[in-house]
Amino acid sequence: MFHVSEELKKEIIDNRRELHKRAEIGFDLPETRAYVAKKLREYGYEPVELGGGITCTVGAGEKTILLRADMDALPMKEESGLDYACETGNCHSCGHDCHTAMLLGAAKALKEMEGELKGTVKFMFQPAEELLGGAAAMIEAGLLENPKVDAAFGLHVAAGLEDSYSGTVRCTHGTMNRSGDAIKVTVTGRDAHGSTPERGIDAISIAARIVLALEELVAKEIPSKEDSVVLVGKIAGGTTCNSVAGNAVLEISVRTEGHEERAFLKRRVKEIAQGIAAVYRGSAEVEYQYGMPPLVNHEDMMNEFIGYMNEFLPEGSVREVPGQGGCEDFTMVCERVPAIFLMLGAGDKGSGYEYSMHHPSMRVDENALPVGTEVYVNCAVRWLEEH
Repeated sequence: MFHVSEELKKEIIDNRRELHKRAEIGFDLPETRAYVAKKLREYGYEPVELGGGITCTVGAGEKTILLRADMDALPMKEESGLDYACETGNCHSCGHDCHTAMLLGAAKALKEMEGELKGTVKFMFQPAEELLGGAAAMIEAGLLENPKVDAAFGLHVAAGLEDSYSGTVRCTHGTMNRSGDAIKVTVTGRDAHGSTPERGIDAISIAARIVLALEELVAKEIPSKEDSVVLVGKIAGGTTCNSVAGNAVLEISVRTEGHEERAFLKRRVKEIAQGIAAVYRGSAEVEYQYGMPPLVNHEDMMNEFIGYMNEFLPEGSVREVPGQGGCEDFTMVCERVPAIFLMLGAGDKGSGYEYSMHHPSMRVDENALPVGTEVYVNCAVRWLEEH
């Protein structure tokens, strides 16, 4: 089994810090892409820009496994206090610098063992995960072809949780990340002066009743074992305090674990909003905006990878945990090929890592990063051996 040397560990951490200082957002990653491409060329690759990201391959054979890391940061001012903190107004507070550094380490190691590989490893250095569009852009540009990808996996660091112990790998069977959709409900009533409310149709009153009905939707109509959310996050209506509002708008977030619940909630939100509006003599237009589908890990592949990791990680390092609520655009790969997504513990609260993902003060334990590289390398090698 492959283990990261002290020399490679230093390089992984150095790469992470260089990427951290260069934090860029979305598809606009000129310095990040240039740095990744430069390192890949140093390791003997011929990197290709694709869909705003970078790809390359190592090895040859009938089967191909894809390894993925995202590269983009968040548009927030960093408050970590690190001496290599980004000063551009952007911040790697979701750990994508770690993912990229771990995968660069894996690329270096796999190139050095290229002659031993039983197939092809393809690398996906992805832009714009935070925009939930980078994976789709690379796929549309041909990422999963030439060579055709047969399986894929990705890693994401986790810090600031009670149990995100450094160097442990968190595995989820089934749904790992929920879907993320948005609904806009526009309620139309009739304006009137506040002294004659009977001449109006109060859109705010209708909207309030819709909100209350939606509060009960998940509790009363979705099985308790399903982890779904319907959240009215924004409401606006009316123009003055002494007028009956003729219009009101609700903006709603919907998150589900499965496709059936997603379709059910789409239908029921529309029925509830339009039904209540009609009862109170108004109308409601419902616009459903599909976002990211749920990320569902491939069950056989997950069991396979748990077995691989138990071969080289210390006992107790591989932990099976429930899924989480956030969206993840690696879903777009998971919907097309057998794939899994794993979480790498990189510092728990009890060890002083108080802040979690998307917090400007988030820090990670860099000692976890070589473990991520070992997972990338060993699992790719073992999968190619078995397939």
